[in-house]
Amino acid sequence: MAKISPVSIKYMIHASFMAEGALEKPDVIGAIFGQTEGLLGAELEMRELQKEGKIGRIEVSLQRRDRKTEGIIKIPTALDQSETTLIAAAVETIERMGPSDSQIEVERIEDVRGSKKDYIVERAKKLMQEIKGSTDSREISNEIKDSAKTAGISEHGKAKLPCGDLSGREIVVVEGRADVLNLMRSGVNNGIAMNGTKLPDEIKELSKTKDITLFIDGDRGGKLIAQNVVDNANVKYIAVAPDGKEVEELTGKEVLMYLRKKVSVNEYFSRGRRTFRPRETPRPVEEKKEVKTESIELDDEKKEKLKELSKENEGSGKAILLDNQLNEMKRISAKGLNSALRRAQEKPSIIIIDGTVTSAIMNAAEEVGCQVIVAKNFATTDTKIKLLSL
Repeated sequence: MAKISPVSIKYMIHASFMAEGALEKPDVIGAIFGQTEGLLGAELEMRELQKEGKIGRIEVSLQRRDRKTEGIIKIPTALDQSETTLIAAAVETIERMGPSDSQIEVERIEDVRGSKKDYIVERAKKLMQEIKGSTDSREISNEIKDSAKTAGISEHGKAKLPCGDLSGREIVVVEGRADVLNLMRSGVNNGIAMNGTKLPDEIKELSKTKDITLFIDGDRGGKLIAQNVVDNANVKYIAVAPDGKEVEELTGKEVLMYLRKKVSVNEYFSRGRRTFRPRETPRPVEEKKEVKTESIELDDEKKEKLKELSKENEGSGKAILLDNQLNEMKRISAKGLNSALRRAQEKPSIIIIDGTVTSAIMNAAEEVGCQVIVAKNFATTDTKIKLLSL
């Protein structure tokens, strides 16, 4: 299998995950390759991309807490921005790892070429000074001015967010470090980066005492960031880069022009035919109504029949729904059982499942009043339902 050269890596996908059971690293990596297969077509098949050296070795670190497993996933890529974000979005669709239900969230996509660019610029300055003969003094002067403007970049809070001077009343919140640098080159020194799409707690705190202007990219990602930040922090204005452009790509004149065109939060969302709604206090969760069903007594004859049905169902990937007299009601895919139970008008008393019974299926079965579940494996036994492995 081809390996990606560290020199060719462009982006690093950082994701966190949580699973409902005990996992090992091969379970996580197997789920990433297995459950993204066929989602994005042959050109973006992760196994093939890794063989071609466009995706590097996937790193997984995990730890177990009680009956759950949580951890971090790092995926290095040599793809472009759009392909990398597609891979990241595909990873978030994974719902199972090994025998356990799981959830993955991409926290950020890091441009690992930043340090290389810094080295190139610094080295170029030294080489320029060593060139014998005539040089363009204006170019050197502009380079020195840019260096002076960006030298004041510092870090804020525990998350070490890249920022300029935050002592004033107004601050400009952008997505990444490159955006802050571009603001400073344009003479806007009060910028701070979120270091990704997830809103850090430090900016939530700043929004309580500062007037926040959120400066977003002119794409769909910028709109999603705007909704997330406004839902979780006090934002006064929103400025938007032109369609298809990122804040880090704007010229100095464009930065100042689009900051002058900033609008209120309500006006920004009304443009998209949406009215901004302030955060509301969550509604109290309604208590689940207990479903009363006639108790089932399983004698040897009924157990034998369930055993026969279970053996017949083995390898089908389906679930058989039975009433309290062991009459078959329906056969459905075991993968869709969770949602099917909640939609069903006639509630089953007994369920025979080919595969592992997850905690999600168990909860759904309890809600509809199921009394017996027959299967080979159970992710949990913490339930009032009678569990049989025949």
